[in-house]
Amino acid sequence: MTRDEEFVEFAGAHGPRLRRTAYLMCRDWHLAQDLTQTTLAKLYAAWGRSHWMNEPTAYARKVLLRTFLDHQRRHGSREVVVESVPDTARDSSPELRMTLLDALGILPPRDRAIVVLRYWEDLSIDTVAELVGASSAARRGPPHVKPSSDLIS
Repeated sequence: MTRDEEFVEFAGAHGPRLRRTAYLMCRDWHLAQDLTQTTLAKLYAAWGRSHWMNEPTAYARKVLLRTFLDHQRRHGSREVVVESVPDTARDSSPELRMTLLDALGILPPRDRAIVVLRYWEDLSIDTVAELVGASSAARRGPPHVKPSSDLIS
């Protein structure tokens, strides 16, 4: 199989999951698609390098994480701060899903990425810490975030 064929196979198999992960990080499907395309372009440029080819999925996640954090640093937050969080019903799963997405949106970009990688991607604490470049002390627990009483009540 040629280099291009290998990459096309990898992108077809892992692209949708990368896009879903990107969406959970940024909460915008269009931006998630852009982040995924940028990630795949960076992967293609480096495709075939032996130092990460034994775990291309892990490397793709790392590239996606760095692409997301770079985008956040360059563009800052485009979210609008509101006085209060709108009431949401908690008795159905679509509404619960939106509440969870809203809660993710409150987190700073790096913490949001940590939560997504740890609990959505189901990566180990050590793997997430390595991806985000956290110290060994930070590997012991989740990001320290003050809970919002509006979301918890």
